[in-house]
Amino acid sequence: MYRRNIKHILGPLAVLIGIFIFYQTWLKPHYFHDTPAPPPQVIVEETTPASNAPVAPSQERTAPEIKRSRTIDPVSIPVPRHSELLGAIHEELEKHNIALAETKLEELPSSILSESATKRHIAILWNNLGILQERSGGTEVSVKAFKKAVALDPQNSIAHLNLAHAYWGLRDPALTEDFLRRVVALSPDEPFPHVALADLLQEKDHLPEAGKHLAQAKERIKKDPGLQSYLKAVTTKVHRAEKVEDKFSTHSSIHFTVKYDGGDDPDTWTTVLDILEEAYREIGQKFNFFPSKPIIVVLHTKNQFQGATGSPGWADGLFDPVLGRIQIPTQGAATDRAWLTRVLRHEFVHALIHEELGATGGMIPTWLNEGLAMQLTGDPWEEVTGVTSGEHSLVPLTALEGSWESLPAEKVALAYREANAATHYLIERFGMHKVHEVLLHLRARQTIAAAMQDRLLLSYDHFQQQWADSLGSTVVPPKS
Repeated sequence: MYRRNIKHILGPLAVLIGIFIFYQTWLKPHYFHDTPAPPPQVIVEETTPASNAPVAPSQERTAPEIKRSRTIDPVSIPVPRHSELLGAIHEELEKHNIALAETKLEELPSSILSESATKRHIAILWNNLGILQERSGGTEVSVKAFKKAVALDPQNSIAHLNLAHAYWGLRDPALTEDFLRRVVALSPDEPFPHVALADLLQEKDHLPEAGKHLAQAKERIKKDPGLQSYLKAVTTKVHRAEKVEDKFSTHSSIHFTVKYDGGDDPDTWTTVLDILEEAYREIGQKFNFFPSKPIIVVLHTKNQFQGATGSPGWADGLFDPVLGRIQIPTQGAATDRAWLTRVLRHEFVHALIHEELGATGGMIPTWLNEGLAMQLTGDPWEEVTGVTSGEHSLVPLTALEGSWESLPAEKVALAYREANAATHYLIERFGMHKVHEVLLHLRARQTIAAAMQDRLLLSYDHFQQQWADSLGSTVVPPKS
């Protein structure tokens, strides 16, 4: 957000278990083979995000990445031959010997793949390997195994869902409409593919169809009031944007689409696109990451901005992570290019960070999100350039991790100044490469404390103290 003027593992084979927090529905996959076989038993494990996970700046978090990990009972697909060979791999998986299990799977002779039941059985082993890899090493290392499972058994709905979840978490371009529509066909009672489809469609500005898939997702969630409430909120936002932007003019460049209220105004949209394309090149190089899809930028009239975005009164612009849009008021855009440049570049950084962190974008503390937006733009931010040495006591960074929406206007300036100063110190001491590694650990759902300890070999508390010492200041908890 731009501030105004300152800017489990495998275990007993049993029945479906767990509390379904996200994508709630029973899995009833169907396997097709020559002789009837019992349906695969699925062991479901869910993880929930930390209750104090920060929210994305100025908006609610993106869709909670609460992962349902699905393993399948291999005996559900009996194999008349090779049972000893495949059983040995299953045993390694049960022992969590991940590397050895993967090696044995890779070394299976291709000749055994001519048997349909054997292929489906091996697909299950690959799927279960992917689950273990995900738990031990993160989503990135599990994708290969899930892809192997899907290739071996194109009717395996569970493997398809796991692969879709992995693509979703990684913002992988392979999560296409065609792929998701196949997942829908294989798992018609699952809400998740509809949620993911809606996400893709709204990124393409196909809001009516996105709304339809959100409605279908909501219909499939019967036992999770929390997620129903979330979907209701997202649906409301999509429908509101659809209504507000219905008659907006649209112009596009290679990497951006600008929508604005009013007649044909080439000066404004050309200026906006020029600023954004320059930001794309310059900031993308600094951050060593470029968006994979065009970003939509919506220009609202001054009177329409707050009502259409729900932003706080002190905001001059925001990036909406739900709709994937940069939104700013056009008031002053035509007459103050410096202001327009600051706002657009600042919000582009938020869009860039959201694109790379994906569904786990809410894990980044607001102070770091905003600090990076200030530092990467190359804007001096004269009103918030930092905290002067010995100037005042510092509010703990932990108090600046969550949303700043409820902050009174007089506290916003301090929040931005501390965010800018702390991020500047972080980059100056460790370099942007290390900071980027911290962000990648946040994408793997580590906390900021764990990410710093892992990549910087420095505890969060020690970082904060050393930063305060560098300023000759002290960290004092805010008064309640």
